[in-house]
Amino acid sequence: MNYLPNTDQDRSEMLRAIGVGSVEELFGDVPKSIRPQKPMAIPHGLSEFEVKKLVKGLSKKNRSLEDLTCFLGAGAYDHYAPSFVGQLLLRSEFYTAYTPYQPEISQGTLQAIFEYQTMICELTGMDISNASMYDGATAMTEAAIMACERKKNEILISSAVHPEYREVLETYAKSLGIIVKVVEHVNGLSTASSFESLLTNQTAAIIVQYPNFFGNVEDLRALAELAHANGALLITTVVEPVALGILEAPGKCGADIVAGEGQSFGNSISFGGPYLGFLAIKERYVRKIPGRIVGETVDNRGRRAYVLTLQAREQHIRREKATSNICSNQALCALAATMTLAALGKKGLREMAELNLQKAHYAFKKLTALPNVEPVFNAPFFNEFVIRLKKDPEAVNQALLQDNILGGLPLKRFYPGMENDVLVCVTEIRSKEEIDYLVERLGGM
Repeated sequence: MNYLPNTDQDRSEMLRAIGVGSVEELFGDVPKSIRPQKPMAIPHGLSEFEVKKLVKGLSKKNRSLEDLTCFLGAGAYDHYAPSFVGQLLLRSEFYTAYTPYQPEISQGTLQAIFEYQTMICELTGMDISNASMYDGATAMTEAAIMACERKKNEILISSAVHPEYREVLETYAKSLGIIVKVVEHVNGLSTASSFESLLTNQTAAIIVQYPNFFGNVEDLRALAELAHANGALLITTVVEPVALGILEAPGKCGADIVAGEGQSFGNSISFGGPYLGFLAIKERYVRKIPGRIVGETVDNRGRRAYVLTLQAREQHIRREKATSNICSNQALCALAATMTLAALGKKGLREMAELNLQKAHYAFKKLTALPNVEPVFNAPFFNEFVIRLKKDPEAVNQALLQDNILGGLPLKRFYPGMENDVLVCVTEIRSKEEIDYLVERLGGM
């Protein structure tokens, strides 16, 4: 095998050196009853050309968003990424960089992270951001753990928060002694009155999503007032940060911690990852935030320089003193988000958000005018909304796939009683013709 460095002679010499007659003898401690009784049916090696042809053939079994018109969102969004982003990410200093332990030779990486943190703070209206996290779900969970470090162990979370995010929180909570209580939404919104009856002196935080899983815009101010009046924090989870181009920043609405998913900025859907989680806080919680924070300073010549200001993760300090076991960040994905936000600018981000809003409302109006489609909620929404079909959504989506349309998310998977409800997403790259075609095909069914 050309790609393996060891020849038969090499292997014989290594076996002789350790006093073993054959490779088979190395597995002598494994009972024969559970070992293969005949050689594995692995085909002979292929040439490079043959492997390339085989893999290319396999890849054609998949259909990507280059082939399909996407109306699926629910935490992973089909947005346009400027062409230069992917090209610059391939540069070796970005693509191969790891933790910037030595600031004197990592100024470029540190500055990029610092710019990312600054943009996240401006976007969320918060004081401090860390240097990114694994994804939105773990960022939200780390925010909940932060809140519970104030000697309280209950988290109230709205059922209108992404169901899979809630699953991640509950997984962490089991081993940390945190009690998670799910508060049911009311007509697609999280109401202060629903939370009020469950608040206790052990409630560490209220968690809501903005916009929520159904695409509806929550009243953060009312929820913040309720949380603060009862000694709890308000944690806002932002799964579609493009909405912050036109919505009031969570920090200005009273949020204490903002967590979210940054995939929408410059990162492709990529079959589910890798993504990046962002986490931003009010300054008073800086000693509790997990991960790392890059800060700006001056060197011994008075020139601007960047350093790791705070490193409260277990690789840097004693494990028992660490705020989290998060041991890496998503710097490459965060860099893509930073470059995209820099390219958009404030005006471009607002225009992007307005396009999402306008196109989604156009689609909602056209779809709900069909006799076989009806709206489910009447709350203000951003670029996602819920409709109810007369037919089974799974069957409808299979029919739409025949027309190269990736339909919305059937909600019966997560919400009992919503068997015929579908979450539809419309982003800025959906054209009027594509929306009209979806309406035509659904009308034809």
